[in-house]
Amino acid sequence: MMRAHALRFTASRIGRALDRWAERVWTWDELATDAVSSSRLLQRFDLLLVVATYLGYGYLWGALALSLLVFGTKADHANVLIGLGVVILSVFLSQAMKAVSGRPRPQFHRRGFHHQFLTNASFPSNHTAAAFAMAYLVLRLYPWWPNVVVIYSIATLIGLSRVYLREHFPLDVVGGAVLGTWVSHGLLPLFAWLVQ
Repeated sequence: MMRAHALRFTASRIGRALDRWAERVWTWDELATDAVSSSRLLQRFDLLLVVATYLGYGYLWGALALSLLVFGTKADHANVLIGLGVVILSVFLSQAMKAVSGRPRPQFHRRGFHHQFLTNASFPSNHTAAAFAMAYLVLRLYPWWPNVVVIYSIATLIGLSRVYLREHFPLDVVGGAVLGTWVSHGLLPLFAWLVQ
């Protein structure tokens, strides 16, 4: 009886400590969002960041796929199929995680012609998941260093734009980047085998 009471007491203390830690993390995330979205430096690049968000809706990936289909080799055509599969699964898993987490988005402030779309759930960022999934594929399939630098810079810019436009918290973007990279890394061998 005494042992059960001690275990309940310890579990309760651990639970309260985890709650305090989570509260500090969420507070930091909100403060970081405010700092990024109100940054005078980033405001100089407002149009670039809005464009980056729109490119993250899939226009950029569609344009890359189309150029590989029109001008590429058979291997490039197979890589387009791999990319399509990886992005679809990344976004599907991201949406499933949003449904489970239910974390609301930051307070949204309309900027120019940009307005918020999609769901009210925030974690993780679909844009960032897709961007980092594609960046990882470029790293593995087209490893020439300028390709890698450009694609990871674009992916990072897309993630930054989501926080700047107050559509996501920084941890949503980090979660999306990790998810997209993980899905891409895990599924690349399977999809490469399927399209052979």
